[in-house]
Amino acid sequence: MEIIFGRNKKEQLEPVRARVTGKIPAWLQGTLLRNGPGMHTVGETRYNHWFDGLALLHSFTIRDGEVYYRSKYLRSDTYTANIEANRIVVSEFGTMAYPDPCKNIFSKAFSYLSHTIPDFTDNCLINIMRCGEDFYATTETNYIRKINPQTLETLEKVDYRKYVAVNLATSHPHYDAAGNVLNVGTSIVDKGKTKYVIFKIPATVPGGRKEGRSPLKDTEVFCSIAARSLLSPSYYHSFGVTENYIIFLEQPFKLDILKMATAYIRGVSWASCLAFHREDKTHVHIIDRRTRKPVLTKYYTDPMVVFHHVNAYEEDGCLLFDVIAYEDGSLYQLFYLANLNKDFEENSRLTSMPTLKRFALPLHVDKNAEVGSNLIKLSSTTARALKEKDDQVYCQPELLYEGLELPRINYAHNGKPYRYVFAAGVQWSPIPTKIVKYDILTKSSLEWGEAHCWPAEPLFVPTPGAKDEDDGIILSAIVSTDPQKSPFLLVLDARTFTELARASIDVEMHLDIHGLFIPDAGWDPGKQAPSQEEPVPRT
Repeated sequence: MEIIFGRNKKEQLEPVRARVTGKIPAWLQGTLLRNGPGMHTVGETRYNHWFDGLALLHSFTIRDGEVYYRSKYLRSDTYTANIEANRIVVSEFGTMAYPDPCKNIFSKAFSYLSHTIPDFTDNCLINIMRCGEDFYATTETNYIRKINPQTLETLEKVDYRKYVAVNLATSHPHYDAAGNVLNVGTSIVDKGKTKYVIFKIPATVPGGRKEGRSPLKDTEVFCSIAARSLLSPSYYHSFGVTENYIIFLEQPFKLDILKMATAYIRGVSWASCLAFHREDKTHVHIIDRRTRKPVLTKYYTDPMVVFHHVNAYEEDGCLLFDVIAYEDGSLYQLFYLANLNKDFEENSRLTSMPTLKRFALPLHVDKNAEVGSNLIKLSSTTARALKEKDDQVYCQPELLYEGLELPRINYAHNGKPYRYVFAAGVQWSPIPTKIVKYDILTKSSLEWGEAHCWPAEPLFVPTPGAKDEDDGIILSAIVSTDPQKSPFLLVLDARTFTELARASIDVEMHLDIHGLFIPDAGWDPGKQAPSQEEPVPRT
């Protein structure tokens, strides 16, 4: 456990050549760029939570069958301030920092006021976002950091609030075929209202590159949804899209804004202000992308916590969406560093299994349908939608598979009918031990696993000119709990799940969270299926 979680990882600033066994497909040319926490101790101070650690970018550059690895800490303002002070001086979600314990009472009072509506961290450790020709490290605050994907150099700091009024935003945007970015953020008590804001960043601006103008300056609000509670907005990590609709889950995993405002003076973290309310419902909001307005029907389901949407699509007047769902909010609690010890695998048990669930919603509700009747007539799913009084619809999901997290798909099928989910396999412990390919049509699965190996999120890269959904390869960065075993990049045949190659690196690699594959410019997009960041056609 200490190898994976407890030890600060060293940067590998210069590219190091990996030892490749097997054969990497000749067509695979590009860079796998990943992000995750790499430093949890600064001086004598230590973060409380694994998700608080300082962002460490790393990349695997694949060219002509060879792999080169490098890593570099994101030089965020947070990183710089902490390193200069040799202690943690910037608060993260699970760790409240107190920069200078010797400040006088007036300074302390000012510091308290500045934390009531906090200026969040720019420690962007969760994912990588593509915006036009640029790449950004992202987290769930209002800050993103532009990076150089080749050198991993940190460039300018971007505050979403300059372009759209959000205090928080997801690290899982969607992209359309033109490369436009669609994302969701929370606007907290802005002009007396708390709302979920769906916003769009254009991929390009007419004449923008000549003027040095960033597409971010042309960010527009696509739609907004009023939060059900002014001072208790829902936490969410992702959302879903189809060709004509956006799916947003307002789940009973809520931030208490009043508690957050007093957290600093009370000496507690912002994470302590996040709670699961099992007595509440999960409300499903559907936005019509054509009208930019919410569908009027009120849909809801049982209380649950969803971090990752998998995919969604439309079928015969219904909207189907797949998510990884938990019955409570216990997952976050397990990643406090105090729990990440040698007994972690035995003692840290999820109180609910992450389960792949399919929901089906009728887009048009028959007003003459009987109360209690099932409005879903599809043969492709057992999911139900029951009509209730006041035109509400209660959604009961189909349970597809237990024990999956960090799901990915062939993004050419994003928002469209699809068949395969690629994910990390987990059981009652949140530790990934396998990579799983799940076939939604046949309800069968394939697995890859190896003793002492923890795989990262499996990322699908399509074969050039591919016609079949699973014609491509899976890339996953593998770390090991065995100190005698080097970490490696795993290359699997996505169709058969057989190992094609692995590229071992003699470095202490960190367990990452999310990322993307950047194909080399030499690839002819006309001869290949859309890559991981080239999604569904615009509507």
